[in-house]
Parts: sequence; structure tokens; C-alpha cells
Amino acid sequence: MSLKDLLVQIDASEASNARLDAAVALARAFDAHLAALCLVVEPYVPAVVGVNLPPDVLVQQRERAEAEADELLARAVARAEALGVTLERRRETVMVDRLGDALARQARHADMTIVGQPDPDKAGVDDTLMVEAAFMGSGRPALVIPYIGPRAMPPERVIVGWDGSREAARALNDAIPLLARAREVAVVIIDPQALGDRIGEVPGADIAAHLARHGIAVTVKTVPSGGLDPGDVLLSTAADDGADLLVMGAYGHSRLRELILGGTTAHILKHMTVPVLFSH
Repeated sequence: MSLKDLLVQIDASEASNARLDAAVALARAFDAHLAALCLVVEPYVPAVVGVNLPPDVLVQQRERAEAEADELLARAVARAEALGVTLERRRETVMVDRLGDALARQARHADMTIVGQPDPDKAGVDDTLMVEAAFMGSGRPALVIPYIGPRAMPPERVIVGWDGSREAARALNDAIPLLARAREVAVVIIDPQALGDRIGEVPGADIAAHLARHGIAVTVKTVPSGGLDPGDVLLSTAADDGADLLVMGAYGHSRLRELILGGTTAHILKHMTVPVLFSH
């Protein structure tokens, strides 16, 4: 198993270069094809009574936005080439309510998509929905890079959140190429007594044996939650272990419901300080 086709979403934010550098490092390590996607929002005029905007104004706004996107992509190509990686550039113009759909469609044609954590001081609902679309709507894994930047990439120390669920199994399998390159891999099981027969008689033994058959040696850690949110437990464990990557399944029947009601996935997206590989 390997990563041979990667997609990175870039934009005009300060965090975009760190995201691109992480994607370039992965492409170089796996000798993978890398494409950069810049999404442009189609200009529109909210329906306001008595306001008529000439059509050519919208055309000019669109052309200006697309030209700015092309400049971003050109700088990204130069940055990647300076690091020894050829970068394919992609630009797509869509309505604001279709941004997530466009990203998910592009992500379905890659082994993994690299996106950025929404900056809580600047991002809105649309930014979070778009990031979630990379793994909730694509059927592919997404590597979410914190807005403060990543640690080592490819990761050397990895934490895998394991609860025996379908989502966790998907995330772990998607992460195997990264796990195989890591120096240390820890499988973390929170409150194993509450998971019943989902994790077997000896918590973590089955999944550790599975990974061993892929040549991946792991340490199994059982951690009590102490009543804390599972997301906080995973992030705390990752920080204590100096992890470069957290791997976990993404949960939620509705992305909007996750945003309104919370949930481990939304919680980690908001508070993450280490890159997270999400799969659904």
C-alpha cells in the first residue's frame, strides 16, 4: 500500500503555505503525484429590492478572483518546484454553497486530500463544512493540517484512536502507508470496558496483530476518559507523547448536526494542534 496521488487545497490564508509544504513533503516521500486545488467563489448579488447590478460587473469580479487564484497557483508551483516536486494546478469556480461538493468531487480522485483546519478566529460555517466535505463526503481520507502548522511530515510518531468501529477501521487502514514509515505507533483505546465486544477479549490485541502482518509494530494504550470528552483525551495523549499525527474515524450522520450539537469530530477540528487523518 502506498500514496501515489495526492491533492492539496490552497487559498490566500497565512496557513496555506504550511499546508502546501506538508503536501510536498508527503509527495516527495512517497514519490506521488501532487495536485493543488484553488476554489474560487462565483460572485453573486444578494436579492435586495431595488438593487440592479450590471452583469458585466459580476463578470469583472469573477475574472479578478480567477486571476488572483491563478497567481496563488503559480506561486505554489514555484514553491513546490523549489522543494523538488512537480505540482499540477487546478482551479474551479463554484457558487459558495457548492464549495464542499466541489472539494469532495476532486478528493474522490486522490488517495488523500490535504486540507487546513479552519482558523477559529477567522473561519465561518462554510469553511468548516468544506473541510468536513474532504472526508465526510468524498469516501477518501483527509489529512487536516492545523492552522499553526504541522510537526514532522511524514510523521514519525503516530497516535491511532481505536474503538473497534467501522469508521476507526477505515481510518486505520487508510493510514497504513503513513504508519509503515513511522518510528512509533500507539493504538489508544479510551474506556475499553465501555466498548463491549467491539474490541475483543484483549483490548487492542486483534488490531495490533493485523498491523503486525503489515510489518507495523504498535504499542496499545488503554486510557480512562475520567469523564472528559474523548476528543480532549486523544489530543492530550497526542501532546503527551509528542505525536506528529493523530488518526481517527470521523463520525456523524449529518455534518450540520455535528456543527450544531458538537461531537468528537467537530471538537477535534476546533481544538487540534497536531495534524489529524480523518476517514468516514
